[in-house]
Amino acid sequence: MDILPLEDLLNTILCDLKRSVREYTTATTESNCPSIRQLFTEVTNSTLKLQGDLYQLMSQNNMYTAPTPAPRTEVSKQLQSAQQTIQKAQQFVQQRVANTNTSYQPQSNVSSQQSNYM
Repeated sequence: MDILPLEDLLNTILCDLKRSVREYTTATTESNCPSIRQLFTEVTNSTLKLQGDLYQLMSQNNMYTAPTPAPRTEVSKQLQSAQQTIQKAQQFVQQRVANTNTSYQPQSNVSSQQSNYM
């Protein structure tokens, strides 16, 4: 019986934990029920902790090589771009909410003419 080497097995588990975090995050953001949203937030945080602990264990035992560090300028550029995107999204939402609150007037689909039915 062939069994995966420990390093390969742990790497598979680590990858699965990362995938699970993505799935839980998606479930959290798409949930409209506060208690379910809280539950997925807690599961996400727990899975992130487990993933971090496993990564540390693998790293300490030379079973995982971290990617090379990104240049600080590239990180700063990506961060600035993300902050601008967030700011634009917040402005968009605020404008839509303001427009909805001030200019919403329900319109009837019923014609003002009387029907010919009797």
